[in-house]
Formats: sequence, structure tokens, C-alpha cells
Amino acid sequence: MLQQLATSFIASAAFGILFHAPRRSLALCGFVGMLGWVVYFYTVDRWDTLLATFAATFVIGVLSQAIARWYKMPVIIFSVAGMIPLVPGGIAYDAMRSFVEHEYAGAAELAAQALMISGSIAVGLIASEVFNQMLKQVKKF
Repeated sequence: MLQQLATSFIASAAFGILFHAPRRSLALCGFVGMLGWVVYFYTVDRWDTLLATFAATFVIGVLSQAIARWYKMPVIIFSVAGMIPLVPGGIAYDAMRSFVEHEYAGAAELAAQALMISGSIAVGLIASEVFNQMLKQVKKF
């Protein structure tokens, strides 16, 4: 598990560097990505992959907005770097390799899986934004 934590932290922080995030945010980017991966890691065995990805992305989105508000930085710095460990890059690569090798049935299956996981990430980010907007409305009352 320590290896999983370290790898997800380093991957998220490294993408923060690639996206030119401020230096003071890199450790937080790594922390957000690590926490998202922990949620995914513990829920993927109990739930479906899509639901686990949604849950992890939802946590990443809520945490990113809280950290961005706290440190007065854009939310996108933390949310993009945080969801990097969840992106189905390996599945997309395998789908393209299958297409090139003329294995169209397997390629279509892998491409559909990558598309559904990507959609789950998008819906998780939208749901976290809606959740934060609802919290703002509740705080007004």
C-alpha cells in the first residue's frame, strides 16, 4: 500500500510540475491525487470500476475546491493533477494497439471501457461542483 501511496503522490505532483502549477501547490496536488487513489483503491473491489472512479473523482473535486479556497488558488490546479492517477491511459493504449493489430472486437470493447471511465471522471467532477454549490446555498441560510 505504501508503494501505491507514493506512486500516486509522485504522479500527481509531477503532473503539477508539467502544468506549471505554483511550487507551493505541488505537495497539495500530490496529496489530492494520493487521496483520490486511496478512495479508488479501496472501493474498486467492493463496487464497479465506474462507480469507484466516480467516487474517487468526487472526493478529488470536493477536496480540490476546499484547498483552492483555503490557499486562494484556482481549483483546476488541484483537480487536474489529482485525477491523473485515475485516467485510463493504459486501457486507451491497449485499445489503439488492438485497432492497429486488426483485433476490432477487443479494440471496441477496450475503447468503450476507456470512454465510460472518462465519462465517470467527468460526471464525478460535475457532481462535486454541484455539491459545493449546494453547500454554499445552505451556508447562506
